[in-house]
Amino acid sequence: MSSTRLYPGPAPADTPDSSDVTTEGAAWLASAETYPRSALAHWRSRPTAPAVLPCGSVFDVVSVPAVFGRRMLDRLWEEGPGSGPVAAHRGRMLLFAAPGTAHRLPSLLEWEEWGSAVPGILCHGTGDAVTVPPITSEMGGPATGNPHLDSRWLVAPDARHPWLPGPEVMLWACVRAARAAAGSAVRISIFPGGDQDAKVYDVSRRR
Repeated sequence: MSSTRLYPGPAPADTPDSSDVTTEGAAWLASAETYPRSALAHWRSRPTAPAVLPCGSVFDVVSVPAVFGRRMLDRLWEEGPGSGPVAAHRGRMLLFAAPGTAHRLPSLLEWEEWGSAVPGILCHGTGDAVTVPPITSEMGGPATGNPHLDSRWLVAPDARHPWLPGPEVMLWACVRAARAAAGSAVRISIFPGGDQDAKVYDVSRRR
């Protein structure tokens, strides 16, 4: 696999499909289940089907509206340490974070008085579950490469133990994204149709 991941548009002709989940990444996702081997076997039999995974032990998930999530990713990759895996699902962006983030992040946002500036944030931790995009070509199914699918990976899991941002990093990204949103309030749109300004992020920068 390449060390780059494309976000959020289609890959150039000479760039591998960024929606691929590697074998190691699939094993990491499956480790959230009570029976990881059964989960992997199920994905191999249905590689194009989404999966529902529990949060809290292997990862938490911060879910935000898609446009705000794009601003967060811009900040994380352009000014910060990068991101963990990221998925798009039904108009929202799912940012995978370190366990404990779901409990801590809302308190940090309120403490810093930024809670009302982050629209529609949902934090999924212990006792919650999220729907993740299909495991595609690396698990035997064809990668679609369609950036407009209802559920797709933007930064696909590619390691058995991926780096995950904690609550402080997610707070920083939320605040920077909120400031960017306030600064662009007079613009009609900062994301043209088709995501013509898609960016390539180098995952080797992740800590």
